[in-house]
Amino acid sequence: MADSAEKVSAATAVGNDEYRAGRIAHMEALAKAGRAPFGAAFERSGRIADVRDSYEEGKIVAVAGRMLSERNMGKTVFADVSDGSGRIQIFINRGVIGDEQFDEFKLVDLGDHIGVEGELFTTRTGEISVRVRFWTLLSKALNQPPEKYHGLQDVEDRYRMRYIDLFSNPDTRERFNKRSAVISCIRKFLEGRGYQEVETPMMQPHAGGAAACPFTTHYNALDCTMYMRIAPELYLKRLLVGGFDKVFELNRNFRNEGLDRSHNPEFTVLEAYEAYGDRLSMERLVEDMLAYVCDNVLGTRKVVYGDGEIDFSPPFREVEYAVLVREFMGDDWFDLSAEAARAKAESAGVQCAPEWNHLLITHEVYDKLIERTLFQPTFVTRIPREFVPLAKTCKDDPASADVFEFVVAGRELCPGYTEQNDPFAQRRAFELQAGDQVEKIDEDFITALEYGMPPAGGMGMGIDRLVMLLTGADAIRDVILFPQLKQICST
Repeated sequence: MADSAEKVSAATAVGNDEYRAGRIAHMEALAKAGRAPFGAAFERSGRIADVRDSYEEGKIVAVAGRMLSERNMGKTVFADVSDGSGRIQIFINRGVIGDEQFDEFKLVDLGDHIGVEGELFTTRTGEISVRVRFWTLLSKALNQPPEKYHGLQDVEDRYRMRYIDLFSNPDTRERFNKRSAVISCIRKFLEGRGYQEVETPMMQPHAGGAAACPFTTHYNALDCTMYMRIAPELYLKRLLVGGFDKVFELNRNFRNEGLDRSHNPEFTVLEAYEAYGDRLSMERLVEDMLAYVCDNVLGTRKVVYGDGEIDFSPPFREVEYAVLVREFMGDDWFDLSAEAARAKAESAGVQCAPEWNHLLITHEVYDKLIERTLFQPTFVTRIPREFVPLAKTCKDDPASADVFEFVVAGRELCPGYTEQNDPFAQRRAFELQAGDQVEKIDEDFITALEYGMPPAGGMGMGIDRLVMLLTGADAIRDVILFPQLKQICST
């Protein structure tokens, strides 16, 4: 990795001193001419996309945006102006706006925000354009934007300077437009099914709802340790106790763990719970929701991802965990001793710690060898109960939890449970998980269960990973506007 000085140099290349000095000179000249470099509000006829959609030849409009390109042809200038919705060409002619406005426009630089008023027309090449009668400077860009056709090329710069990436790389902007559309569509779907959106605490006295390392903080007013939530699950279940029968939360979780292509310590999750439901009702919810999102955001249920095509048309495949393990490791796998299983796993390329028992070795085989082969949407069911302390066990097999792991393109996208509502069984599971650290048990949650939680189904879906799949993104940082990165210093 480059050292700090090299990274700072790369990150500031788009705003070097030579370009900056020229832009400041233009700013001062425009200010002297009475054009404030950081202007006031500008009343628009609508966003550029709206203006284009309602096109009428000769219609007078006012549009505003960032100037991204310019073609000077002597007495005429063609330029492209873009706002958050789209792009439109503007046509500036000396004979139309007069010498003073035309000469001052020469001091406008790429990246500046301008407002224009004029009439709509279509060029001979069919380009919708605005014949400008008046223009005003709205905000001067002091740094040089990236070259028009390539945008920011350095991947690290694209993450660190997302604001440049968004206006210079149309593909990036479109990906985040789709992310917003996916989230909006999920909300619409769930509300249409009678689910109520709620908000639960981001800071919690217990890091509950999942097995993960939390971010820890100190609450000065109460003089106590608090944790950024690793999951909202235990609070959402309290709401089931309180009488909410269908709830969901779509918000951030925080886990003080590693960074890689599919993990960011701050991430977005959908959790939904349905009273009187179970694992099967959650499977149906996932199937219907993903089909709905694909239909309404993408217009297709077949999504190209990597070298393959994912089909989100229900029903999705359902297969038991043990069946997959036997398919990959042999019918006798669960009859092997831990030593024999470890040897067989390592011969297949899966490294196992010497102290691991058969259960842990098996799960490592699943995580490292089997899961990545599941490309099409798959519900993997009957996970060993030791890994799922918040779920009920299967009625016909107390060693298995009545859950699914929903896997797509080799990654877990969503777990779903028949939720545990027995306070005695829940306490035993918490005690087994906590070991000697009994203070980690959320006693208030156990108390809530003792007041009676209805049988329920629950699920939690990683929104960032879902957007990766739907947009073909290779890394989670490509679908998070401001991902966590190693800090750099300027010295």
